[in-house]
Formats: sequence, structure tokens, C-alpha cells
Amino acid sequence: MTENHKKPRVMLLFGGRSGEHVISCATAAAVMEAIDRTRYEVIPVGITVSGDWVPALDDPQHYALKDGEGTYVNAADERVALLAGTNRLVGYSVTNPAELKDLGEIDVVFPLLHGPFGEDGTIQGLLETADLRYVGCGLTASATSMDKHLTKTIISQAGIAVGKWELITDRQWQTNRLAVLERIRALGKVVFVKPNRAGSSVGISRVADFADLEAAIEAAREHDLRVIVEAETSGRELECGVLEFPDGPRPSEIGEIAVCGADFYDFETKYQDPEAVKLSIPANISEDVKVRIQNAAIEVFEALGCEGLSRVDFFYDEETKQLTLNEINTMPGFTPFSMYPMMWKQKGLSYSELVSHLIELALSRRVGLR
Repeated sequence: MTENHKKPRVMLLFGGRSGEHVISCATAAAVMEAIDRTRYEVIPVGITVSGDWVPALDDPQHYALKDGEGTYVNAADERVALLAGTNRLVGYSVTNPAELKDLGEIDVVFPLLHGPFGEDGTIQGLLETADLRYVGCGLTASATSMDKHLTKTIISQAGIAVGKWELITDRQWQTNRLAVLERIRALGKVVFVKPNRAGSSVGISRVADFADLEAAIEAAREHDLRVIVEAETSGRELECGVLEFPDGPRPSEIGEIAVCGADFYDFETKYQDPEAVKLSIPANISEDVKVRIQNAAIEVFEALGCEGLSRVDFFYDEETKQLTLNEINTMPGFTPFSMYPMMWKQKGLSYSELVSHLIELALSRRVGLR
């Protein structure tokens, strides 16, 4: 902690350039409201969809989701930036950028960013170069976990089932589309087409008719020119949170998602139609299955070199007893009503305590290579 103030200064960084901008703002609203102001000084900083860093309102209600609709970070004349090579925040005016205002040092950053340009290692790399401590996974784990193809490649080598998939690069799609379609046809009758590096179910399509495949790929390409196509995996959707402690990572209670009236857990179902989703925490599973999922979640967390927190999602087929990784989120949904905090609440850790735990964990880390 810097010497010229008593409480650690925590920068809440949110918004961002990804398609999950409003979800990031909603996450920030929840953390703003829950963070212990007696322990921490809060510095809210928003990133607009165009990438400008601006001083943000310290007002949870302003950024919260309302009836499924979110709020964007908007820019006026003021901007903020980290002074190169330091942990010092400065402010300046677009009309007079040469006149910098010293906004003081930042002790720790809580990057509440979802998706590309935030959860994918880009922000983490920036903070590393500034020797700034921050909450969550490091650069490599963040980048790898955001990339579905790399995640599956690494986790399959660790001996955990990941299902069948195909990666479509931009070059492959542009130069040899027929060969790409033949590869995908081999995955089965039903596939899921996804942007390779995105979250919150943005740009995902379930394709049960091969005639719809090209349109689904083009829809995913609007979010990422690298597209992953996954064979449909049967089973219950079960999730486990992982949280780091001084003695190592620990698993949360297990949660289950059941979708009613929709083909899958898409963006609209997640954020705009809560009646279509049934969350069960704890999930109604046997103790043996629970332990299997918890152990597998820790294996995934460690195989990818994660830090701080992650949510690891699986499919469990009750007939075959097969456990298959769906994905990992290094900055999962983080409002009090999101799966990750609710699973930890079942373990006796309140939302406010979870926020404090993550900040204290980040403050205790060394900077540089770990």
C-alpha cells in the first residue's frame, strides 16, 4: 500500500470494447455497492466501447441492469490513463491533453471486464507492465482460457474430456470453405457454432440443419474471425467455482442450470428472460459426482495456470457417467445473483466477503513473473 493514504486504493475497471460491455457495467455496479468502503478507497474507471478510459460515476444504480437493459460507459471531455511504467493514475482533458492532473497511485485493480480486450490477457498484460497488482488470472491463463480452442487442446492433454470440436480460421474460411464444411459435417447432426474468443453466449448458434451452418458461422465471425464448432454434448449443465486461498485453490458448491423453453442457454435467456432458467444450488447430485466435479474443476484451474478465481462448467451424462468440460470463465458473471457468488454463498462466503477476499489476495501477490 502506498504511504500517502491509509486505505488501499482499488481501481474498479469496467465496460470495455467487447460485446459484453453492458454486462461488465452491471458487474461493476454490484461490486461498487458491496465493496467495504471502511477498508478500501474506490476509484471507478470506465472503458468506452471505442477504448477510451474515463472517470466513471461511483453510482451502482447508474450501471445496473434494468429490465434486462444495460448502461454504457460514455465519454465526455475528461480522460484518465496510467502513467507509463508506474502505478500512478493521471487525468487530462481531450481539449488540452498536455496538462496532466495527478490522481494518485493505485494499489490494486479489480478488472471487471468480460470478453475480448479485458478478460483475454490484454488488460492483464498492461497491468503487468505497470507493476500493478490486480484481481484474477494472469496474462497467459487469461488469454488461454478465453480461447476455446486452446483451452480444449490443453485440457484434453491433461486427461479431461472436452468433446469433439473443429476450429475455423479466417484463412480456412476464405480459401477452402467446402473443406471446412466437410470437417464440421463429421461432428454430427447437431453442432454449436461459437466465436472462439467471446463469452456471455454472444454470437452462439445451435445448428440442427446443415443448410443453416454457413449463416451461423458468419454470425459468429461478426464477433471473432476465429470460430469454433462443437459437437452437441448430452448431459446436465453443472458448474463449480474455484477460489484461490493462501494454501491453494478450493472448489465451491456445485450449481446446475436447466433451461426451459429455449434451445440452449443463450444471451437472451441469461440476461433478459430469467423465467426460462432454473438455477439449483446445490445441484441435486450424488456426493461421488460432486467430488468428481470439484476435483476436475481444480485440475482445470491448475492446468491453465489460473489465479484468484474461475468458474468451470461441465456436462455430466448420467447414463454414461461421462464428465465433459464445457468451458472456463476467468472473470465469471459476478453480480450477487450470478452463479459464481451464489455457489460461494452456499459455502458460507457472502458477496461482500468474496469481494474483499479477492482484493486482499491480489494485494498479497508479488508483481512481475510469478
